[in-house]
Amino acid sequence: MSFSESMQRRWYEDRPPPWWTSPIAALYGAATRIRRALYRRGWLRSERLPVPVIVVGNITIGGAGKTPLVIAMVEALRARGFKPGVVSRGYGGSANAPMLINGNPDPRVTGDEPALIKLRTNAPVAIGRERPAAARLLLDQEVDVIVADDGLQHYALARDIETCVIDGTRRFGNRRLLPSGPLREPLSRLREMDFTVCNGGQPQHDEIAMRLVAHDARNLRDGSSRALAKFANQRVHAIAGIGHPQRFFETLRARGIDPVEHAIADHHAYTARDLEFNDTLPVLMTEKDAVKCRAFAKGNWWSVPVSAELPERFFDAIAERLRAEARER
Repeated sequence: MSFSESMQRRWYEDRPPPWWTSPIAALYGAATRIRRALYRRGWLRSERLPVPVIVVGNITIGGAGKTPLVIAMVEALRARGFKPGVVSRGYGGSANAPMLINGNPDPRVTGDEPALIKLRTNAPVAIGRERPAAARLLLDQEVDVIVADDGLQHYALARDIETCVIDGTRRFGNRRLLPSGPLREPLSRLREMDFTVCNGGQPQHDEIAMRLVAHDARNLRDGSSRALAKFANQRVHAIAGIGHPQRFFETLRARGIDPVEHAIADHHAYTARDLEFNDTLPVLMTEKDAVKCRAFAKGNWWSVPVSAELPERFFDAIAERLRAEARER
């Protein structure tokens, strides 16, 4: 287990954090407050675009389900008559300048999550470390709303709607700021959200329930489908290079599958050697992993796509907010 994995496990256990993390967390918290104050007072500039911006993010480190929610939001907005585009940092990719992603994205360049969003939605997707510059590229694509993937702490891009995703099972761990705990921002930040989505677990207060639904497995080599029930009562290699790998393993177990767990670092750049197991067991992996493994996939490698399911009233409320924003503009 790496040092990073050990620290993250400790955040969600009933153990105090290492003593040396407390002063660093205090400094981190002070820096976070100062940075937000500078943006609020206009000393640091937030760029407002001519179309509304919806931010989807979280206040904790690790996977909470942002990417499935972004995909669901794009599809729901499109069904309601909007033309959404997506802006993302492109974490893990090699692109140095803002760019639009084409229809056959290379995750080594774009990062895995933007590539997955493009493949699932075919919406315009732009990436860049400077979010405003990347978002401007979407304006030429005639979008009328921009969804910012994992942009909650990127205040340089002004936003009209903030949506925070919470891991409903792990919640906020020990409720401490980094590196003492998993929080990127204090819990008080939740009071400023327009919408709070709870992925799994039991929603609290006004949180909106979301669940991830697994679909038929898809073969990485030929694209054929196979029902997950076909893998029931079988032992498989399960690959999860996501923020919370255990969620994927539990999904397989819920379908009667016996996974050999391979928890990989988030955004890992795979090579063929990473998945050499010297046996004939099927390999099941998340879609996020699959986009990086197709080039060297074997015939028994499968991805397990998931979709985020949320109440239609949630998307209706966002659509109404967007229409009101359009009237004001």
